[in-house]
Amino acid sequence: MPIKTQSDLPAKEILENENIFVMDENRAMHQEIRPLQILILNLMPVKQDTELQLLRALSNTPLQVDITFMMMDTHVSQNTSSNHLNKFYTVFKEVRHKNFDGLIITGAPVEQIEFEEVDYWEELCEIMDWSKKHVTSTFHICWGAQAGLYHHFGMKKELLSEKVFGVFEHKVMNRKEALVRGFDDYFLAPHSRYTCVNDDQIHACEDLLILAESEEAGVLLVMTKDGKQVFIMGHLEYDRVTLQDEYNRDVQKGLDIAVPKNYFPQDDPANRPKLQWRAHCNNLYSNWLNYYVYQVTPYEL
Repeated sequence: MPIKTQSDLPAKEILENENIFVMDENRAMHQEIRPLQILILNLMPVKQDTELQLLRALSNTPLQVDITFMMMDTHVSQNTSSNHLNKFYTVFKEVRHKNFDGLIITGAPVEQIEFEEVDYWEELCEIMDWSKKHVTSTFHICWGAQAGLYHHFGMKKELLSEKVFGVFEHKVMNRKEALVRGFDDYFLAPHSRYTCVNDDQIHACEDLLILAESEEAGVLLVMTKDGKQVFIMGHLEYDRVTLQDEYNRDVQKGLDIAVPKNYFPQDDPANRPKLQWRAHCNNLYSNWLNYYVYQVTPYEL
């Protein structure tokens, strides 16, 4: 899938070096098809890393995708330069009158804070309510998934006794759904979180379908029956070294953090991690874009 970005977005050069088709505005103007309009609400502190990960994940179908990055208007980012944000990001009040084919709500490092205590919670709730009428399908990631399940279904999160941290095996639970089309029976996915939504709550909800689950890490992938809301508790979009960077950061801070499970060969942080989830990541995002966005979105937004 050609990803359309601004010509000077830093992630563009990195993606091109990975042999990923990235289209700038000039070439996109000559495409005689309607591209998909995807809005990414990036709640992560180092936004450039998440930009690169998500653009890479969205780049594997033959459709053109126009990306709009959005940040919270009620929160000041401390880890991304204001120049980058002013140049590449919009805020909700500037797009609320528009419709989008898809919306991605990322995770955020605020999971140990109560939802209502997060400084941008009211704005996020407004965006999630707006998405019901203005977005064909919304894809929630990690804390974004927990926030979505709480807001839409009243499911509370729980603080875990130990961080779910590492790469875990998951079983496909409902192969008939197009979101997991092409998946193996079992696949690996990274997790990095201190909280969870109790699996029993999810299993008991008749409006939700569980598509992938792990004996160690719990429910990974769940969606509403109409496909308008998708929730993933892990991070299939993560790079090879993302968990390594998180581990090293916490070690440097002097935190009591365990080595991520099933990640470093021989569980030795000196060894280069194996990348074992990229194919299923690409498959997941391609399936979402094709079957839950492109196939059901109107031509005239």
